[in-house]
Amino acid sequence: MNHSLIVYGALGSGSVPVEAALTLIGRPYEVIEGATWEHDPLILARVRAVNPLVQIPALVLPSGEIVTESGAILVWLADAHPEARLGPAVDDARRAQFLRWMTYIPASIYSMFWVRDEPSRLAGPDKAAGERVKVATAERIADCWRMMDQQITPAGDYLLGDEISVLDLYVAVVSRWGPGRNRFYREAPGMTPVVRRVDADPRLAAFWAERFPFAEGWER
Repeated sequence: MNHSLIVYGALGSGSVPVEAALTLIGRPYEVIEGATWEHDPLILARVRAVNPLVQIPALVLPSGEIVTESGAILVWLADAHPEARLGPAVDDARRAQFLRWMTYIPASIYSMFWVRDEPSRLAGPDKAAGERVKVATAERIADCWRMMDQQITPAGDYLLGDEISVLDLYVAVVSRWGPGRNRFYREAPGMTPVVRRVDADPRLAAFWAERFPFAEGWER
């Protein structure tokens, strides 16, 4: 039996925090590229085989069991590898807020990109309507970051304390998507030092360079 994990993902996508967590854990994994937005029939069929929603990331366990939804995968990894200290245990006083924010990000922010990336999904072929959708979703995302920033106070160098967690990885990656990091910095000044610390973590330097490079102008 293959004892490594299989991640269906893509550069700069929602699989990146999952891959980053696995990098910190030190557990072997294989990436099967699945950039569904390229609309390649082979890629779509490949991802559909593990997730009927045709979305990434998806994690295939050594047993063959499939786990989808980035937040769920990250919580599972933290729980399955307590020695990595990437999330509070069930009996930890920080657990409730950990679960709160690990759910908030995909429910309130990540979900916006299903529309933002392809406005025609809701706006139809009207390009002007599509542009209005892009503007509206950007504002909603910014609002959500601001509301999170107002309600969470970093308890140390990171959001939950002095050790990096999967929550920090999640925020660091998702905040790089539209409307961009510079907008995030303005809306979430309290979380800004945290994401910059995650960006600069030497344990992830080679990983970022390969899976989500800090190319010129990346902060937009």
